[in-house]
Amino acid sequence: MTLLSSCGTSTSCPSGCSCNVNHTDCSDLNQLASLDSILDQLPFDTSYLNLSNNNFTTVEPGRFSHFCGLLHLDLSRNLLSSINLGCFSNLSTLLHLNLSRNLLSSVFPSSFSHLNNLEVLDLSENLLVRLPVNLFSDLGSLTELVLRDNILKELNPDQFKGLTELRRLDLSFNSLSSMPTHLLDGLQNLVWLSLMGNKLRTLQRTSLEPATALQQLLLDGNPWNCNCNLIPLKHWLEWIVYTGERDSANCSFPANLHGKDLRSIPMEMFRHCYPLYLETRDPSAAKGHQVPAGSAGDCMRQRYRLVSVRRATATVVVAGVVCGVVCVMMVVTATYGCIYAMLMAHEQQHSGAITAPTNWLKKTNIFNYSIAVK
Repeated sequence: MTLLSSCGTSTSCPSGCSCNVNHTDCSDLNQLASLDSILDQLPFDTSYLNLSNNNFTTVEPGRFSHFCGLLHLDLSRNLLSSINLGCFSNLSTLLHLNLSRNLLSSVFPSSFSHLNNLEVLDLSENLLVRLPVNLFSDLGSLTELVLRDNILKELNPDQFKGLTELRRLDLSFNSLSSMPTHLLDGLQNLVWLSLMGNKLRTLQRTSLEPATALQQLLLDGNPWNCNCNLIPLKHWLEWIVYTGERDSANCSFPANLHGKDLRSIPMEMFRHCYPLYLETRDPSAAKGHQVPAGSAGDCMRQRYRLVSVRRATATVVVAGVVCGVVCVMMVVTATYGCIYAMLMAHEQQHSGAITAPTNWLKKTNIFNYSIAVK
């Protein structure tokens, strides 16, 4: 009795809503501005609740606490400007929370606390500029996080710390100009990442390497500056395995590479980035002057080699063809030699059989002749 009291006891369906078993749809009630007038009338055993496309401006703390079995909550396309503390308390069973297309500009560090089983969180198409560092710290079961179409300018390196089950992360169409080096640390299950439509000019390869399971990376729509600093990213993009849609990182700078996909630019275009020797007119250059050990240039030269992946692939193919031809020629030559040896042996045996009777006749005639003389 106590459990039913805490979880709600209503079994009716509010006017204008559609209730089917444990699915309740109260969307598109455009005149509905307050949750108070409807939540108390909803069936207590609702597991799917759609409240999208209304005029809700706020959610009071604990307002959903009596829906103990709620799995899916859709509050998209409302007028929510903030998420107050305790808004989703007692919703430990919730799996999917949709807050997209609102007016959210601020969230508190504990806005999503106690949502331990949440798998999908959609905060797209809001007005978020910054996110509290610990905003997602309680969402250890999260597999998909959508932050698309906000105004995010920066992210903390520990922003996604603890999201070890995350598989999809959408950061597209924000105002990010950089990506922290350790942002993806611990996201070993991440397979899909979108950075489309931001203000990224460069991106460190080391920022992506922690995501060892990554299969799709969307980079289009950024003003990439395809200079020497982007070469490590180019190498990484050329070897990453893509399954599904193909994306490009088109250069905006310099002018001679404008519009070209970073991956398709031959490494010869970056030859100037890796001088094999220090070219200078200083007389010390003639005396074997070298770049000091440990300098940036020295480290760069040791780590990378000026090589085109396409040229390397072509070289391997040509080498394989040449080796194949040589092997075939060796087999043919060996076969021909064996056949020739067999023919010669057969011919020698045949000629030996004819020579033997002839020699015997000669010996017999000589013997008879000697007897006659005597």
